[in-house]
Amino acid sequence: MPDSSKFHVIGDLSDPRVVDEVVETAVETFGGMDVLVNNAGIMDHMSAVADTDDEWDRVIRVNLTAPFLLTRAALPHMLSAGGGSIVFTASEAALRGSTAGAAYTASKHGIAGLAKSLAVLYRSQGIRTNAVAPGPTATNIRIETRAKAHGPRLIGPCIGLSGKVAEPEEQAAAIAFLASDAARNINGAVLPVDHGWPAV
Repeated sequence: MPDSSKFHVIGDLSDPRVVDEVVETAVETFGGMDVLVNNAGIMDHMSAVADTDDEWDRVIRVNLTAPFLLTRAALPHMLSAGGGSIVFTASEAALRGSTAGAAYTASKHGIAGLAKSLAVLYRSQGIRTNAVAPGPTATNIRIETRAKAHGPRLIGPCIGLSGKVAEPEEQAAAIAFLASDAARNINGAVLPVDHGWPAV
């Protein structure tokens, strides 16, 4: 088994050439692909729909189009192997309106829909597709809000409702479970990993 700590590709996943390089490198290094985790993402500026086209285009490109492209590139390898598991990182913003901006919220709703669609389209070919929907998590993702943005004045109380900020390892554990054979009968699920936020 190759040493995965020495395997990496650095690049912008909104660039289709980087997407192809990621999949090609994984296949060459490991001899195939049976798991794909679409985890990369960015925040918006917590802006409403009236703000810039550039913000919308960038967030949708990274958060929704890039996972679609990665999945499309990985699927032939999974199909030739007889199956696999795909896990997307959605968000609590995928399950309702959110305190993030319109672009981020729309991108995460798109991820939930994409995961469910793929679950139906490829289940007979041995491919399971699920997503996690994290609540607040301690990551290095940057939030650069604009003056008068809608989200910042709302997010504090919402984070308080979540009860805690998760560690990245807690999200990773849920992703690893969904990717594993232990979840072999779970398909098309969007799993909240949020300390009970929706129950409050």
